[in-house]
Amino acid sequence: MAQDSSSVSGGKEQRTTGSVPLPRSKRGAKAYFNDVVRELKRVDWPTVPETHRLTAVVLTVCLALVAILTGLSSLFEILTKLITKGTI
Repeated sequence: MAQDSSSVSGGKEQRTTGSVPLPRSKRGAKAYFNDVVRELKRVDWPTVPETHRLTAVVLTVCLALVAILTGLSSLFEILTKLITKGTI
C-alpha cells in the first residue's frame, strides 16, 4: 500500500526540488533567531569547575600530541638523513 507524503513526513506536506525536500512555508530570519534563542535557553550548560577540568584535559591532550608529533618528526628526520647521506 502506498502512503501519501503527509503521513510519511509527520503530517506536514513538503515540496521537493529534485531530491531535496523543501519546507512548505518559509518563516524568515527573525523566526530562526527566535528559535535559536529559545533553544539556547534549554541548554544544560556545564558548571565552572567542570569547564575548567575539561579545558585542562583538552590542553593536556594537545600538549601530549605536540610532544609525540615532534618526537616522530625528529625521528623521521634522523632516519631520512641516515638513508640519504649516511650520517646524522
